[in-house]
Formats: sequence, structure tokens, C-alpha cells
Amino acid sequence: YPAQVQYVEGSDTVYTNGAIRTTTYPYTETQMYSQNTGGNYFDTQGSSAQVTTVVSSHSMVGTGGIQMGVTGGQLISSSGGTYLIGNSMENSGHSVTHTTRASPATIEMAIETLQKSDGLSTHRSSLLNSHLQWLLDNYETAEGVSLPRSTLYNHYLRHCQEHKLDPVNAASFGKLIRSIFMGLRTRRLGTRGNSKYHYYGIRVKPDSPLNRLQEDMQYMAMRQQPMQQKQRYKPMQKVDGVADGFTGSGQQTGTSVEQTVIAQSQHHQQFLDASRALPEFGEVEISSLPDGTTFEDIKSLQSLYREHCEAILDVVVNLQFSLIEKLWQTFWRYSPSTPTDGTTITESSNLSEIESRLPKAKLITLCKHESILKWMCNCDHGMYQALVEILIPDVLRPIPSALTQAIRNFAKSLEGWLSNAMNNIPQRMIQTKVAAVSAFAQTLRRYTSLNHLAQAARAVLQNTSQINQMLNDLNRVDFANVQEQASWVCQCDDNMVQRLETDFKMTLQQQSTLEQWAAWLDNVMMQALKPYEGRPSFPKAARQFLLKWSFYSSMVIRDLTLRSAASFGSFHLIRLLYDEYMFYLVEHRVAQATGETPIAVMGEVREAKELRSTRLRPRRGCGGIVRGL
Repeated sequence: YPAQVQYVEGSDTVYTNGAIRTTTYPYTETQMYSQNTGGNYFDTQGSSAQVTTVVSSHSMVGTGGIQMGVTGGQLISSSGGTYLIGNSMENSGHSVTHTTRASPATIEMAIETLQKSDGLSTHRSSLLNSHLQWLLDNYETAEGVSLPRSTLYNHYLRHCQEHKLDPVNAASFGKLIRSIFMGLRTRRLGTRGNSKYHYYGIRVKPDSPLNRLQEDMQYMAMRQQPMQQKQRYKPMQKVDGVADGFTGSGQQTGTSVEQTVIAQSQHHQQFLDASRALPEFGEVEISSLPDGTTFEDIKSLQSLYREHCEAILDVVVNLQFSLIEKLWQTFWRYSPSTPTDGTTITESSNLSEIESRLPKAKLITLCKHESILKWMCNCDHGMYQALVEILIPDVLRPIPSALTQAIRNFAKSLEGWLSNAMNNIPQRMIQTKVAAVSAFAQTLRRYTSLNHLAQAARAVLQNTSQINQMLNDLNRVDFANVQEQASWVCQCDDNMVQRLETDFKMTLQQQSTLEQWAAWLDNVMMQALKPYEGRPSFPKAARQFLLKWSFYSSMVIRDLTLRSAASFGSFHLIRLLYDEYMFYLVEHRVAQATGETPIAVMGEVREAKELRSTRLRPRRGCGGIVRGL
């Protein structure tokens, strides 16, 4: 297949020497965890957390009508959209924040720019003032995200309609956006024939009413969708077929329901990292050809599988998860035992093209070869790792509940879809493929759960009264007794345990943010595993560290339980999060040490387990030697 993403560069970025980094995120989802004594962990009206985007800059910035030169300073975009200056010379880590409306100078500069380019009248300029303020109130710059130009313009038209304002045309609106969010780039994303221009580097603010609008639109769309839709899809025609994935045979393309679903999907795409690409697939290392095959057949398999994986990445980026099953069915030449009338699983023309490039008989023969099994396993691990990083680029960043649920439903369906599509494929290949996709599904489930725990804990860590209660309860814990009981099992150094206790209490007392706690946990892991770096025993030491960490934390929770600590619920939630996040950190550290992906680390464990259950001798290489967790 041709490449899915075509990059169309817009104007040059203003921040040539800087990088945009989002440091904190708010969370406005409804509560899940609560306790009787300490109140709710979530405020259902939304968190008061503030979004701060820090941009290193060497430019002139207007604040309050005054021109100020910034050298090595910070550009800060607050929830109100105002650009302020914070001194970063001393790296104190305390950035200036602002929650008021945009400065008049910022808007005046934008209007002046538009007047010079378009010759706007004074009356027209006054109208633009409100339009620009609306943009600043509802959008912000962010790295690695994009929004369709049509979505922004539709939001703008709705705003004008509600406030009885005269909208500008789409071209002028584009100038408005670029005048206030300087440095935006334009990219053409989507499949050929269905691609759209996107603004890259901008997103809807988490506290914007537009987010609630998108959620409401999605809910109504899901209510109106039929429970089952017969789908016609051309899987191998990736370029033209993706757009047909959500079009039922009994519906007309372009209905309001379908447009709403597309709009909601585009809204959720800003939470993805669409810049990720598939890694390079290595060559098949084969010494002897299977009977009846040639090197051309192997090249055809490599080419077809690369195209197949690119198609999977395309539909995931577009959040069209249900199309994965069709792609698998097409590649593995799925033939249902009982065809269903009125449903086209695959198009005969596509199958003819695939069959001409690599007949199914040769595909089955190649699937029995050890080198092909190992090569395809490595390809799957690389692809699934890329998909994880697309769907959940930051496990601590808030994700809309609808997107989280869609990802979890997707993970739940993966094994069944793949096993069904490979009904006529050799069992050894099925085991290899299912082990990899199971690791992928399990990773998605773990990361979405970790993300939900993170948002629940974020509310606790921002509650001063709960933090004070936790400190009081923690100071009553007999840590000497805990260490005495745990030392026989864990055999940890007393000084290190004492240091961890002191650091934990100090970090809690400082009312650290979730991101600061994450950095603390990472430092704990690095210090504990430092003596084992570069050694073959590193993965085993990492597993032992996880067990010891979990054992110590369970001992502390037990003491709090026996003392009927008022903050037990808060500690229980924090313990769940920290255990899960520590697992996440160790998993990635082991993958780095072994030169593999986290998906490969977990996939090897799953495959070795399946091989043992079928009494097959594990092979060396991909899935053969379990070096991970």
C-alpha cells in the first residue's frame, strides 16, 4: 500500500530554538474510587488543576501591551490562553501561571497583522476581537497532536451561530488561527481519497466546553447506531476501503449519525500520537528454502506483510478498530464454513491479487518454517509496540472515558478475531501470533487501568486535608516492626529501607504532584537496579525488586488496616497506582536492557507458557528464551 500520511508543511515555526512540553494536565472525568471517611476522590464538577504549556523561546513577547525581550526564558500558555513570561535562568522549576483572559496586546497584534494583510475595516476588526478571544479560550498548543481544519471551523461556526456573530470564511478563519497560534504546521492525514488537512500542534483545551460537546455528540451517535451493521469492506484496498468501514449496507454515507461519529473520532484523535510509524522489519534469515517455495515467495510474503501491518496502523490511527478483523481475514485467506447471505467478507478481486502474489498453499508452507515464525514474531512485537504508543502515548495523561472504553473493548476482541481469521493456518503459527496479540491486548488493558488509577490518585494528591491525614496515619506505622518481618523474606539493606521511608514521607509532606511522584518512583527503581546494570541477571533482579516492593507495601497497608487508619482508602488507592506504575517502569527498563520492546518482553512469557502447555520445546529467539518478566 502507499504511505497513509502525506506531510504538507505550512509556515515555518516561530519557536525554532524551543520545544513544547506539556507539564501538567487536568482531569474532569467522573469518580470511580471513593471512601466513606475522606469524601470523594473526584469532584464531579471537574478538577481545578491547571494546564500549563511551557515553551522555551528566544523571541519578543507582548504582555499587557509591553514588549519584553526573553532570553532563555519561558513562554507559558495558561488555561486562559495568555502568554506570560517566567524566568528559567535558575531552573527553579517554578513557572509563572495565569488563569485570566488573553492580554489585549496579544489580540491587538493579531488584528494588526490581519489588517495589514487583508485590509480589514475598523468595524470588522472589532468583531475579530471576540473571535480571537474565543480561540484562545478553547484551544492551546501541544506537541504531537492535531485537529482537522474542518473540525475547528465547524466549532467556530457553531460559536458564531450561538452568539449571533457574522462568521468569516474558511480562508480568513485559517489566518485567524495562524495569527494567534503562530508556528502551526499543516499536515494532510488520512487515507488517500479520504484525507483531510489538519493543524498539527494544537488541541482543544481540557477544560473547554467543546470537550463536553464532543462527548454528548458521541453519546447520541452511539444511541442511534443499530446494534449490528452489515459491513462491506475491501481490506486490501487500504487506501479506499477504510472510509467504508463504518458505512452499513442499509445506510447512506453522509448521514448525520455517521458525521457525528466521525467528528467524535476526530476529537479523540488529538489524544493519540499519530506521528508514530512502523519500525523497520528485518530480513528473513533463512538458510534453506521450504519445499515448493522460492526466494521470490519469501520476498512476496515480506512485502505483503509490511503492507498488511501498515493497513492495521492506518485503521488504528483513525480509531476504526472493527476493521482489524477484516484485515486479518483477508491476509490469512479466511473462508467461513457457512457463508452469510448479504455479507461480503472479502472482495474476490482483492483475493485474486493476493493469490497471484503469494498463493495460499505457499503461505501455509512458509508458516511452518522456523525462520518465518521468528521473523513474523519480531514484526508483530514492533508493530504492536508502535500501536500502544499511538493509543496511549502517556499513561499519566488524562484520556476521555469514551476513548478508554473503546480501547478496552478493542483489546477484549483481539484474540478472538485473530484466532478465527487463522482457522486454516498451521497451529505453530497461530500460537506465535496469538501470543503476540495477547501481550498487546494485556498491555492495553494494563495501561488503561493504570491511567484511570492515575487520575483517581491525582485528585487525592491535590487534597491538602487528605495528605495531612495520610501523614498522621503514616507516622503511627511501626516501620521497625515492618522491616523486621519483611527482612527475612526480602533480605533488603536496612539503610536503604530507612531511606525510602524518609523520602516517601518527605515527598508526601511536600504535596508533590503526580508527575513528581512518578519521577520519585523512577529514581527508586533506578537506584535499586543500578548494581545489576549490564549483567545477564538484570531481568531476574528486576522481577525480584517488584516482588520486594509489593511485599513491603502490603506490610504497610496491613499495619494501616489493623490501626483502622482514617486514610486507609487513600493509601489503598495510592498503593495500587504505585505498584502498577512500578511494574510499568520495570517492564520498560527490562526491555531496554535486553534490547527488546516491552511487548516482546511480555509476549515471550505468554508464548513460553503456551508452548509448555502444548508440550512443545521452546525455540531460541523470539519467544524461545524468556528474558523478561
